Amino acid sequence: MGPAAIEERVSKTVVSLGGQRYCVVIGRGPLRQLGARLRKHLPRKTCAIISDDNVAPLFAKRVQGSLTVAGFEPRLIAIAAGEKSKTLEKAGAICDEMIAAGLDRHSFVIGLGGGVIGDISGFVAAIYHRGIPHVQIPTTLLAMVDSSIGGKNGVNTRDGKNLIGAVHHPSLVIDDLEVLKTLPAREFNQGFAEIIKHAVIADVTMFRALQAWKASNALALQRLIKCNIKIKSRIVAKDERDQTGKRALLNFGHTVGHAIERAGDYHKFLHGEAVSLGIVVASTISVKKAGLPPEQRGAIVDLLRRFDLPTRLPKNLPRKKIFDAVKFDKKFESGKIRFVVTPRIGSARLSRDVTMEDIREAVDEL
Repeated sequence: MGPAAIEERVSKTVVSLGGQRYCVVIGRGPLRQLGARLRKHLPRKTCAIISDDNVAPLFAKRVQGSLTVAGFEPRLIAIAAGEKSKTLEKAGAICDEMIAAGLDRHSFVIGLGGGVIGDISGFVAAIYHRGIPHVQIPTTLLAMVDSSIGGKNGVNTRDGKNLIGAVHHPSLVIDDLEVLKTLPAREFNQGFAEIIKHAVIADVTMFRALQAWKASNALALQRLIKCNIKIKSRIVAKDERDQTGKRALLNFGHTVGHAIERAGDYHKFLHGEAVSLGIVVASTISVKKAGLPPEQRGAIVDLLRRFDLPTRLPKNLPRKKIFDAVKFDKKFESGKIRFVVTPRIGSARLSRDVTMEDIREAVDEL
Protein backbone atom coordinates (compact mmCIF):
# COMPACT_ATOMS: atom_id res chain seq x y z
CA MET A 1 0.00 0.00 0.00
CA GLY A 2 1.46 3.35 -1.05
CA PRO A 3 1.78 6.57 0.95
CA ALA A 4 -1.38 8.09 -0.54
CA ALA A 5 -3.49 5.15 0.62
CA ILE A 6 -1.98 5.39 4.09
CA GLU A 7 -2.72 9.13 4.28
CA GLU A 8 -6.38 8.45 3.50
CA ARG A 9 -6.64 6.64 6.83
CA VAL A 10 -5.14 9.58 8.75
CA SER A 11 -6.92 12.65 10.05
CA LYS A 12 -5.45 15.72 11.68
CA THR A 13 -6.72 18.12 14.29
CA VAL A 14 -5.03 21.31 15.43
CA VAL A 15 -4.87 22.13 19.13
CA SER A 16 -4.49 25.83 20.03
CA LEU A 17 -3.39 26.38 23.63
CA GLY A 18 -1.45 29.10 25.40
CA GLY A 19 -0.59 30.89 22.19
CA GLN A 20 0.75 27.63 20.74
CA ARG A 21 -0.67 25.51 17.97
CA TYR A 22 0.24 21.89 17.41
CA CYS A 23 -1.05 19.13 15.23
CA VAL A 24 -2.44 15.79 16.41
CA VAL A 25 -2.23 13.13 13.71
CA ILE A 26 -4.71 10.28 14.21
CA GLY A 27 -5.17 7.12 12.18
CA ARG A 28 -3.72 3.84 11.02
CA GLY A 29 -0.09 3.93 10.01
CA PRO A 30 1.28 7.46 10.61
CA LEU A 31 4.32 6.01 12.42
CA ARG A 32 5.49 4.66 9.07
CA GLN A 33 6.15 8.22 7.94
CA LEU A 34 7.36 9.56 11.28
CA GLY A 35 10.80 10.66 10.10
CA ALA A 36 9.50 12.53 7.06
CA ARG A 37 6.76 14.17 9.13
CA LEU A 38 9.18 15.30 11.83
CA ARG A 39 11.57 16.65 9.24
CA LYS A 40 8.83 19.17 8.33
CA HIS A 41 7.99 20.06 11.93
CA LEU A 42 11.42 19.99 13.60
CA PRO A 43 14.43 20.92 11.46
CA ARG A 44 16.80 19.54 14.10
CA LYS A 45 19.17 16.59 14.06
CA THR A 46 19.58 14.92 17.44
CA CYS A 47 16.83 13.58 19.67
CA ALA A 48 16.17 11.32 22.63
CA ILE A 49 13.49 8.65 22.41
CA ILE A 50 12.27 8.06 25.97
CA SER A 51 10.37 4.80 26.33
CA ASP A 52 9.97 1.92 28.78
CA ASP A 53 10.96 -1.72 28.83
CA ASN A 54 7.46 -2.83 27.77
CA VAL A 55 7.03 -0.51 24.81
CA ALA A 56 10.59 -0.17 23.50
CA PRO A 57 10.89 -3.83 22.35
CA LEU A 58 7.67 -3.40 20.35
CA PHE A 59 8.15 -0.07 18.60
CA ALA A 60 11.54 1.55 19.28
CA LYS A 61 13.36 -0.11 16.37
CA ARG A 62 10.64 1.02 13.95
CA VAL A 63 10.77 4.60 15.27
CA GLN A 64 14.57 4.72 15.26
CA GLY A 65 14.68 3.37 11.70
CA SER A 66 12.23 5.95 10.38
CA LEU A 67 14.14 8.76 12.08
CA THR A 68 17.54 7.57 10.86
CA VAL A 69 16.34 7.33 7.24
CA ALA A 70 15.10 10.93 7.53
CA GLY A 71 18.53 12.11 8.69
CA PHE A 72 17.98 12.27 12.46
CA GLU A 73 20.35 10.89 15.09
CA PRO A 74 18.10 9.26 17.72
CA ARG A 75 19.23 8.07 21.14
CA LEU A 76 16.96 5.50 22.83
CA ILE A 77 16.58 5.76 26.62
CA ALA A 78 14.40 3.00 28.08
CA ILE A 79 13.32 3.04 31.71
CA ALA A 80 11.43 0.52 33.83
CA ALA A 81 7.69 0.53 33.10
CA GLY A 82 5.25 1.86 35.68
CA GLU A 83 4.54 4.75 38.05
CA LYS A 84 7.52 3.82 40.23
CA SER A 85 9.79 5.26 37.51
CA LYS A 86 8.07 8.64 37.48
CA THR A 87 10.41 10.36 39.93
CA LEU A 88 12.76 13.34 40.09
CA GLU A 89 15.65 10.91 40.47
CA LYS A 90 14.74 9.09 37.24
CA ALA A 91 14.20 12.37 35.38
CA GLY A 92 17.67 13.46 36.49
CA ALA A 93 19.18 10.17 35.33
CA ILE A 94 17.57 10.61 31.91
CA CYS A 95 18.99 14.14 31.67
CA ASP A 96 22.44 12.81 32.61
CA GLU A 97 22.22 10.23 29.83
CA MET A 98 21.16 12.91 27.33
CA ILE A 99 24.09 15.09 28.35
CA ALA A 100 26.49 12.15 27.99
CA ALA A 101 25.08 11.48 24.52
CA GLY A 102 25.82 15.06 23.45
CA LEU A 103 22.23 16.23 23.17
CA ASP A 104 21.92 20.02 23.52
CA ARG A 105 19.39 22.84 23.32
CA HIS A 106 18.97 22.17 19.60
CA SER A 107 17.82 18.60 20.24
CA PHE A 108 14.30 17.35 20.97
CA VAL A 109 12.58 14.64 22.98
CA ILE A 110 10.17 11.95 21.80
CA GLY A 111 7.97 10.25 24.39
CA LEU A 112 7.13 6.75 23.14
CA GLY A 113 4.75 5.06 25.55
CA GLY A 114 1.71 5.50 27.77
CA GLY A 115 0.85 8.20 30.27
CA VAL A 116 3.84 7.62 32.54
CA ILE A 117 6.28 8.02 29.66
CA GLY A 118 4.39 11.04 28.32
CA ASP A 119 4.59 12.69 31.74
CA ILE A 120 8.27 12.09 32.42
CA SER A 121 9.43 12.72 28.84
CA GLY A 122 7.49 15.99 28.78
CA PHE A 123 8.96 16.97 32.14
CA VAL A 124 12.49 16.21 30.89
CA ALA A 125 11.82 18.24 27.72
CA ALA A 126 10.57 21.14 29.86
CA ILE A 127 13.68 21.29 32.05
CA TYR A 128 16.47 20.18 29.70
CA HIS A 129 18.40 23.31 28.66
CA ARG A 130 15.39 25.24 30.05
CA GLY A 131 13.07 23.67 27.49
CA ILE A 132 13.38 21.79 24.21
CA PRO A 133 10.63 20.48 21.89
CA HIS A 134 8.60 17.45 22.90
CA VAL A 135 6.91 15.00 20.53
CA GLN A 136 4.26 12.69 21.97
CA ILE A 137 3.74 9.19 20.53
CA PRO A 138 1.18 7.71 22.92
CA THR A 139 0.86 3.94 22.79
CA THR A 140 -2.29 3.56 24.93
CA LEU A 141 -5.84 4.69 24.32
CA LEU A 142 -5.80 6.49 27.68
CA ALA A 143 -2.77 8.56 26.73
CA MET A 144 -4.23 9.37 23.30
CA VAL A 145 -7.46 10.81 24.69
CA ASP A 146 -6.06 12.43 27.81
CA SER A 147 -2.48 12.84 28.98
CA SER A 148 -0.91 13.63 25.59
CA ILE A 149 -3.11 16.74 25.29
CA GLY A 150 -2.90 19.82 27.48
CA GLY A 151 0.80 20.20 28.19
CA LYS A 152 0.81 19.00 31.81
CA ASN A 153 3.90 16.97 32.64
CA GLY A 154 5.32 15.88 35.95
CA VAL A 155 6.73 13.35 38.34
CA ASN A 156 5.47 11.83 41.57
CA THR A 157 6.74 12.29 45.09
CA ARG A 158 6.37 10.08 48.13
CA ASP A 159 3.25 12.07 49.06
CA GLY A 160 1.32 12.09 45.80
CA LYS A 161 1.06 12.09 42.01
CA ASN A 162 2.40 14.86 39.79
CA LEU A 163 3.22 17.21 42.65
CA ILE A 164 6.32 18.39 40.75
CA GLY A 165 5.91 19.32 37.11
CA ALA A 166 5.63 21.89 34.36
CA VAL A 167 3.28 22.98 31.61
CA HIS A 168 5.13 22.25 28.36
CA HIS A 169 3.04 21.63 25.26
CA PRO A 170 4.12 19.08 22.68
CA SER A 171 5.18 20.21 19.23
CA LEU A 172 3.42 17.26 17.62
CA VAL A 173 1.30 14.28 18.72
CA ILE A 174 1.13 11.05 16.70
CA ASP A 175 -1.80 8.72 17.52
CA ASP A 176 -1.24 5.53 15.52
CA LEU A 177 -4.16 3.16 16.04
CA GLU A 178 -2.04 0.23 14.90
CA VAL A 179 -0.10 0.28 18.18
CA LEU A 180 -3.29 -0.28 20.17
CA LYS A 181 -3.50 -3.81 18.76
CA THR A 182 -0.67 -4.81 21.09
CA LEU A 183 -2.58 -3.76 24.24
CA PRO A 184 -4.13 -6.37 26.54
CA ALA A 185 -7.90 -5.85 26.96
CA ARG A 186 -7.46 -4.47 30.47
CA GLU A 187 -4.95 -1.85 29.27
CA PHE A 188 -7.16 -0.89 26.33
CA ASN A 189 -10.35 -0.62 28.38
CA GLN A 190 -8.84 1.68 30.98
CA GLY A 191 -8.79 4.40 28.33
CA PHE A 192 -12.57 4.41 28.36
CA ALA A 193 -12.55 5.70 31.95
CA GLU A 194 -11.21 9.04 30.69
CA ILE A 195 -13.54 8.93 27.67
CA ILE A 196 -16.55 8.36 29.95
CA LYS A 197 -15.29 11.16 32.21
CA HIS A 198 -15.25 13.54 29.24
CA ALA A 199 -18.77 12.47 28.30
CA VAL A 200 -20.09 12.98 31.84
CA ILE A 201 -18.61 16.46 32.23
CA ALA A 202 -19.06 17.82 28.73
CA ASP A 203 -20.89 15.72 26.11
CA VAL A 204 -24.19 13.95 26.73
CA THR A 205 -24.35 12.96 23.04
CA MET A 206 -21.08 11.06 23.33
CA PHE A 207 -22.36 9.46 26.55
CA ARG A 208 -25.38 8.09 24.66
CA ALA A 209 -23.16 6.90 21.83
CA LEU A 210 -20.98 5.02 24.31
CA GLN A 211 -24.07 3.33 25.75
CA ALA A 212 -24.58 1.76 22.31
CA TRP A 213 -20.87 1.31 21.54
CA LYS A 214 -20.17 -1.82 19.51
CA ALA A 215 -17.41 -0.53 17.29
CA SER A 216 -14.14 -2.29 16.86
CA ASN A 217 -13.39 -0.67 13.51
CA ALA A 218 -10.58 1.85 13.28
CA LEU A 219 -12.64 4.66 11.75
CA ALA A 220 -15.11 4.77 14.66
CA LEU A 221 -12.25 4.71 17.16
CA GLN A 222 -10.42 7.41 15.22
CA ARG A 223 -13.48 9.66 15.42
CA LEU A 224 -13.93 8.94 19.12
CA ILE A 225 -10.31 9.85 19.87
CA LYS A 226 -10.64 13.06 17.87
CA CYS A 227 -13.85 14.00 19.72
CA ASN A 228 -12.13 13.51 23.09
CA ILE A 229 -9.12 15.57 22.05
CA LYS A 230 -11.45 18.42 21.10
CA ILE A 231 -13.29 18.22 24.44
CA LYS A 232 -10.09 18.28 26.46
CA SER A 233 -8.41 21.01 24.41
CA ARG A 234 -11.55 23.17 24.58
CA ILE A 235 -11.60 22.95 28.38
CA VAL A 236 -7.84 23.48 28.72
CA ALA A 237 -7.96 26.53 26.42
CA LYS A 238 -10.18 28.30 28.97
CA ASP A 239 -7.68 27.77 31.79
CA GLU A 240 -4.31 26.58 30.48
CA ARG A 241 -2.47 26.77 33.80
CA ASP A 242 -5.33 25.66 36.03
CA GLN A 243 -5.77 29.06 37.68
CA THR A 244 -9.49 29.82 37.35
CA GLY A 245 -10.91 26.39 38.12
CA LYS A 246 -12.25 25.73 34.60
CA ARG A 247 -9.51 23.23 33.77
CA ALA A 248 -10.13 21.54 37.11
CA LEU A 249 -13.35 20.11 35.66
CA LEU A 250 -11.11 17.53 33.98
CA ASN A 251 -10.35 16.20 37.46
CA PHE A 252 -13.81 14.65 37.78
CA GLY A 253 -13.19 11.29 39.47
CA HIS A 254 -9.49 12.00 39.97
CA THR A 255 -9.41 13.27 43.56
CA VAL A 256 -10.34 9.85 44.90
CA GLY A 257 -8.93 8.03 41.86
CA HIS A 258 -5.40 9.23 42.56
CA ALA A 259 -5.82 8.36 46.23
CA ILE A 260 -6.90 4.81 45.30
CA GLU A 261 -3.85 4.47 43.06
CA ARG A 262 -1.60 5.51 45.92
CA ALA A 263 -3.41 3.28 48.42
CA GLY A 264 -2.80 0.38 46.03
CA ASP A 265 0.90 1.32 45.86
CA TYR A 266 0.50 2.13 42.14
CA HIS A 267 0.34 -1.53 41.10
CA LYS A 268 -3.06 -2.82 42.25
CA PHE A 269 -5.01 -0.61 39.84
CA LEU A 270 -4.26 0.86 36.45
CA HIS A 271 -4.80 4.62 36.30
CA GLY A 272 -8.05 4.30 34.36
CA GLU A 273 -9.34 1.66 36.76
CA ALA A 274 -8.68 3.94 39.74
CA VAL A 275 -10.36 6.81 37.90
CA SER A 276 -13.37 4.56 37.25
CA LEU A 277 -13.72 4.01 40.98
CA GLY A 278 -13.22 7.73 41.54
CA ILE A 279 -16.00 8.49 39.04
CA VAL A 280 -18.38 6.26 41.02
CA VAL A 281 -17.48 8.15 44.21
CA ALA A 282 -17.85 11.54 42.48
CA SER A 283 -21.23 10.50 41.08
CA THR A 284 -22.43 9.38 44.51
CA ILE A 285 -21.36 12.70 46.01
CA SER A 286 -22.99 14.53 43.07
CA VAL A 287 -26.38 13.01 43.97
CA LYS A 288 -26.02 14.44 47.47
CA LYS A 289 -24.34 17.77 46.72
CA ALA A 290 -25.29 18.69 43.14
CA GLY A 291 -28.72 17.15 42.58
CA LEU A 292 -27.58 14.50 40.09
CA PRO A 293 -30.63 12.28 39.52
CA PRO A 294 -29.97 8.81 41.02
CA GLU A 295 -30.90 7.16 37.72
CA GLN A 296 -28.14 9.15 35.99
CA ARG A 297 -25.66 7.96 38.60
CA GLY A 298 -26.85 4.43 37.79
CA ALA A 299 -26.33 5.08 34.07
CA ILE A 300 -22.75 6.24 34.71
CA VAL A 301 -21.96 3.13 36.77
CA ASP A 302 -23.56 0.87 34.15
CA LEU A 303 -21.47 2.50 31.40
CA LEU A 304 -18.25 1.93 33.34
CA ARG A 305 -19.20 -1.73 33.74
CA ARG A 306 -19.94 -1.96 30.01
CA PHE A 307 -16.24 -1.39 29.39
CA ASP A 308 -15.19 -3.85 32.13
CA LEU A 309 -14.04 -1.08 34.44
CA PRO A 310 -14.22 -1.61 38.22
CA THR A 311 -17.05 -0.03 40.19
CA ARG A 312 -16.43 -1.79 43.53
CA LEU A 313 -13.37 -1.69 45.78
CA PRO A 314 -11.77 -4.96 46.92
CA LYS A 315 -12.65 -5.58 50.56
CA ASN A 316 -9.00 -6.06 51.48
CA LEU A 317 -7.95 -2.55 50.40
CA PRO A 318 -7.66 -0.39 53.54
CA ARG A 319 -10.04 2.55 53.22
CA LYS A 320 -7.94 4.57 55.68
CA LYS A 321 -5.05 4.59 53.19
CA ILE A 322 -7.38 6.18 50.64
CA PHE A 323 -8.56 8.91 53.02
CA ASP A 324 -4.98 9.67 54.06
CA ALA A 325 -3.90 9.94 50.41
CA VAL A 326 -6.75 12.30 49.46
CA LYS A 327 -5.25 15.00 51.69
CA PHE A 328 -2.15 15.19 49.51
CA ASP A 329 -4.13 15.78 46.33
CA LYS A 330 -3.18 18.87 44.31
CA LYS A 331 -6.81 19.93 44.26
CA PHE A 332 -6.63 21.01 47.89
CA GLU A 333 -6.16 24.75 48.33
CA SER A 334 -5.31 26.09 51.79
CA GLY A 335 -6.58 22.84 53.24
CA LYS A 336 -9.93 23.06 51.42
CA ILE A 337 -10.83 20.70 48.63
CA ARG A 338 -12.02 21.68 45.16
CA PHE A 339 -14.22 18.74 44.27
CA VAL A 340 -15.75 18.31 40.81
CA VAL A 341 -19.42 17.35 40.77
CA THR A 342 -21.93 16.76 37.99
CA PRO A 343 -25.51 18.05 38.33
CA ARG A 344 -26.47 16.14 35.18
CA ILE A 345 -24.69 14.09 32.53
CA GLY A 346 -23.00 16.46 30.09
CA SER A 347 -22.04 19.14 32.60
CA ALA A 348 -19.86 19.66 35.66
CA ARG A 349 -18.86 22.32 38.16
CA LEU A 350 -16.52 22.85 41.06
CA SER A 351 -17.88 22.56 44.58
CA ARG A 352 -16.29 23.74 47.80
CA ASP A 353 -19.07 22.19 49.87
CA VAL A 354 -17.76 18.63 49.69
CA THR A 355 -16.25 17.48 52.99
CA MET A 356 -13.94 14.63 53.91
CA GLU A 357 -16.95 13.02 55.56
CA ASP A 358 -18.82 13.11 52.22
CA ILE A 359 -15.84 11.42 50.60
CA ARG A 360 -15.57 8.87 53.39
CA GLU A 361 -19.24 7.95 53.09
CA ALA A 362 -19.06 7.56 49.31
CA VAL A 363 -15.88 5.45 49.50
CA ASP A 364 -17.52 3.24 52.10
CA GLU A 365 -20.29 2.54 49.58
CA LEU A 366 -17.82 1.25 46.98
